[in-house]
Amino acid sequence: MIEDDEGHARLIEKNIRRAGVSNEIIPFTNGTDALGFLFGGSHPEKGSHLLVLLDLNLPDMTGISILERIKSDAATRRLPVVVLTTTDDAREIQRCYDLGANVYITKPVDYEGFANAIRQLGLFFTVMQVPEAN
Repeated sequence: MIEDDEGHARLIEKNIRRAGVSNEIIPFTNGTDALGFLFGGSHPEKGSHLLVLLDLNLPDMTGISILERIKSDAATRRLPVVVLTTTDDAREIQRCYDLGANVYITKPVDYEGFANAIRQLGLFFTVMQVPEAN
């Protein structure tokens, strides 16, 4: 999970757990650390299954840059990327899908709407198949 807002990160994890997802969630508050995990020395073990929850508005780089990097590398191209952001601009949504985002979710402004959207996303996670990391 790449999310710089601690409140959003807690809410996301809490509601994904409520939906029955027990997978490890590795939180990152910036793109540099997240990309370091995916492409650097602390990369995931071969055979692990990864899914990226990505905010577009980060302090050090845009989520678009991260998405481009993930989808342009043969080792990470197949990783499912779920964009979770407050940005609801149609051009940004189209751009994310053009770059290979698998799902784009606009964070509802109100707490209950946000919590409900994440719970539904968690239910989706319980049935989706995720490829192995290369």
